Amino acid sequence: MKTSHRHGLRRLVAVGAAVTAASVLLAACGSSDKTAAGSGQAQGSPDAVNAALEKGGTITYWSWTPSAEAQVKAFEQAYPKVKVNYVNAGTGNDQYTKLQNVIKAGSGAPDVAQIEYQALPQFALPGSLVDLRQYGFDSFQSAYTPSTWTAVHAGDGLFGLPQDSGPMALFYNKEVFDKYGLTVPKTWDEYIAQAKKLHTADPKKYLTNDTGDAGFATSMIWQAGGKPFSTSGKNVTINLQDAGTQKWTGVWNQLVTGGLLANIPGWSDEWFKALGDGTIASLSVGAWMPGVLESSVKGGAGKWRVAPLPTYDGQPATAENGGSTESVLKQSANPALAAGFVRWLNHDGGVKPFLASGGFPSTTADLADPAFLDKKSAYFGGQQINQVLTSAAGSVVKDWSYLPFQLYANSIFGDTVGKSYQAKTDLDGGLKAWQDALVSYGNQQGFQVNG
Repeated sequence: MKTSHRHGLRRLVAVGAAVTAASVLLAACGSSDKTAAGSGQAQGSPDAVNAALEKGGTITYWSWTPSAEAQVKAFEQAYPKVKVNYVNAGTGNDQYTKLQNVIKAGSGAPDVAQIEYQALPQFALPGSLVDLRQYGFDSFQSAYTPSTWTAVHAGDGLFGLPQDSGPMALFYNKEVFDKYGLTVPKTWDEYIAQAKKLHTADPKKYLTNDTGDAGFATSMIWQAGGKPFSTSGKNVTINLQDAGTQKWTGVWNQLVTGGLLANIPGWSDEWFKALGDGTIASLSVGAWMPGVLESSVKGGAGKWRVAPLPTYDGQPATAENGGSTESVLKQSANPALAAGFVRWLNHDGGVKPFLASGGFPSTTADLADPAFLDKKSAYFGGQQINQVLTSAAGSVVKDWSYLPFQLYANSIFGDTVGKSYQAKTDLDGGLKAWQDALVSYGNQQGFQVNG
């Protein structure tokens, strides 16, 4: 889930923490340690989880999701012998820095930690997380959407159960669209045409904003069918000039070089104001966005609507943008109990409290629930928005993967691709600079990077 309290998820991660993570990862990739990722960790069993929950004990849980306290309370009511010490160790990168420090120190880690899908490989591949296949969790595959199920894997291992999903859709201000005679675009070519039409009619208004965001860019490349990152052990390939990436830049360059993007950073006070007063008329973003608009853009009530994300050929296709899992740390003194908590959070009783806080489900049963699908949103003018968003969840492009040092990659996006945005020049040049920097960084850390 991503809310107005979680905009820090896209902030720059401390480079030192990223370097540490990469160094630990490399050591694990070159090790024969049977506890490393993909080993299966045969010491556990499905029965061990139920036995641990029955016996009870104390575990510590790090998370920033707004539903965490309610979930912990409900879990302790269901399992009164278990005490969960909930700690908000910071949002996204703030928590990752602390988590990496305690992993490096060899002590102080929580039993369970929330980790975004994009960050999971950086913690899973070094062997810092418990492979949950030993507890039979691989049998839960059919309970989740394919994209989120893929996202909780790294190498051969399963390192969490999906908490939420963020299939992308087009959120648009119907009041602005109606006033300026705009049509809801079904293709990216139509989107460009509407962007030009709006800005020509009123130079103070823009179809969208983008000042350079790694998470958005990678999601858009994903939707276009790009596969710029691949990893096999120490071997990493980076190709930010592949066909999918160029398909995206072929569209987005027209907005960048044409001055058709509002120069307003996302998650800033100015951004929220622009969403409310119509300065920014649409967003291509994850399915968690309704809660953000409802809580932080009061002036947009009744004006906004949701449509499928535009595509290149008019056929349904989207990507994930955001989302998290909960993982069991290797340092846990009671991994079976911690796994039981994860199972409850994202497979059993914890799902409903999470959804009540505005999370968008990864569970197929909840996505198909008529009460969820048919719910009308007053903020969105009575539209049954979950029908659109659920449809998007079923059309996520397959076979995407992140870098094993994605947090570091995101941290230098502004210094490379960001310069293209600032200068309003071709994004391909910025992406090439990003690639060159990542290849150099990866090789310095001991990876074998091709790019």
